[in-house]
Amino acid sequence: RIYEEGKESIPEHPYLFETDVEICLIGGCCKSPIEGFWNGSNTIYILQKAQQNEDSDPMEESTTDDGFYASELLSKESSGPAALSVRRAKQLISLYTMVQNPNMTHLKIGEPVVLPPLWVRCDGSDPERTCWLGAEPLKTGNKITGINFYMITHDGPTADKTCFANLEELKMAHRTKHHSSIVMTKGFAQYELIRAAAIEDTIVESESNIYVDITWNTVDKILETPPLISAATLNIKLESGDPRSPVYQLYRELQFLLALDEGLKMGVTEWPEPVESESAVELVQEFLTDLKKKLDGYCVSGNKNETEKIKCDTAAVDSSMKSIFSERGDLDFAEQLWCKMRSVSSYQELIECFTLIIKSLQRGEIQPWIHQGSSSLLSKLIQQSYHGEIEVVSLSGVTPIQMLLEIGLDKMKKDYVSFFIGQELATLTYLDYFISTSVDLQEQVRRVQKLHHMLEIMVSCTVLLQFKHENLFPLTQICMKYYKENPLNEKHVFQLPVRPALIKKLYQNDHPEIWKVEISSGHGQKEVKTTWQVSTNPPVEHMASNSTGLFSDSTVNGCSEERLYFITMTKCSQVHF
Repeated sequence: RIYEEGKESIPEHPYLFETDVEICLIGGCCKSPIEGFWNGSNTIYILQKAQQNEDSDPMEESTTDDGFYASELLSKESSGPAALSVRRAKQLISLYTMVQNPNMTHLKIGEPVVLPPLWVRCDGSDPERTCWLGAEPLKTGNKITGINFYMITHDGPTADKTCFANLEELKMAHRTKHHSSIVMTKGFAQYELIRAAAIEDTIVESESNIYVDITWNTVDKILETPPLISAATLNIKLESGDPRSPVYQLYRELQFLLALDEGLKMGVTEWPEPVESESAVELVQEFLTDLKKKLDGYCVSGNKNETEKIKCDTAAVDSSMKSIFSERGDLDFAEQLWCKMRSVSSYQELIECFTLIIKSLQRGEIQPWIHQGSSSLLSKLIQQSYHGEIEVVSLSGVTPIQMLLEIGLDKMKKDYVSFFIGQELATLTYLDYFISTSVDLQEQVRRVQKLHHMLEIMVSCTVLLQFKHENLFPLTQICMKYYKENPLNEKHVFQLPVRPALIKKLYQNDHPEIWKVEISSGHGQKEVKTTWQVSTNPPVEHMASNSTGLFSDSTVNGCSEERLYFITMTKCSQVHF
């Protein structure tokens, strides 16, 4: 019944079986809790111990959100998922197997249905400390031919490597169990290359990190360093706003833009702290006075040398980054105004600034130049001033906020375009989606946020991983493709295949976060595997509470003598009907 209902949509709530078991059907966007050990079907059953409050209906569960472990979502808020006894788990696996066995005619089951694989959380109460039991139907077409059984056991944490398995003994045990003369080995290692450290005097720790997954064939010994002929994939998750980033000032500029956008939507703007000691009105007045003097003295506008000399206060970039990200030297009148008006601290001050600007245009005191293609209201007024006629603008309501937001959007779009085109990472055509003015202002702001996130990723990979164009270019394409199809998501993990030689110096002397060897024999449906794995983090969520603190307290600067590992082993066996 659960399977049939799940064909239309994955159930949000677990089903109660008898009085002690919750059945969860997992699929779609939910992350599987056993993906680290098994990568089979997308849809699976997870069976766990039912958690019930005395005063509540056992069927009432919390609602779900996309992207979390379904098992966590389906359990009570006060605790994580609960495990069943190993004895009860074996009973449930047996019932599942009987239902799938076409030879069980006495059960009088109608047309047999190939159900999704089933996994049961176990409490480790047996001598082997079993944490998962699983069963996966084997089929030819729509006919069930057998069952794959899985048993996952765990141990640790421990720093004693003498208790680690011996590779030859693992291979021999696999040969004996499965009567195999030939076995193959495959290695996997995950190294953490960059993790954002907690910033001093801040409460929130960034979740940014960059790690690499490496796979290779033919393993010679336990915990061996991956050979250079391995296949490696970088996993990049980066959150914007690290004060140590070379583009942090541009991030602050973006935050001001977002404050204006929020003010436009809500009608109330929370003005950020000014970036200058002088008020925005004073800065704008000085700027206009300088332009008037130039016009009076030289009768020219858009002096190139002066334009290059006027630098946006917020685009100061760390010297080590000037080769990849430097501030543009072609800021027009509106963009320079944006830099001055970032010190606006009130709605009244905003009105005063635009009043000064519009009066100067009306009197013909300035004849500023602007880039072609701008559709902002201020740009239209400037273009009208060339002909001596300026329409009356009512500086009331949200109009002044929208005017400032428009010139900020224009300026920041050009900043990002200048970077991606200047570094030959994208063409203007490919960037068109991100800088399009055919959508409303709010959507334009969202797309500029995406551009900034991509910039942060490229800059971080350049500084921290010493990436060159050959790596930045494909990464840019991956990021842009994702953001053309998805909303802003700074928790998304971008994946980039790389050559191990490129990053070997970052991990060759480090300890892996995960290391495992997979021993296999047979082919097709008759393939069986034995996997031995160590990891620095608890691999099983429903058994992590008793050991996490021990790991955290005992590790000192990643020292090899103190590095604690959790050991996990996955064994497989088959039954053919």
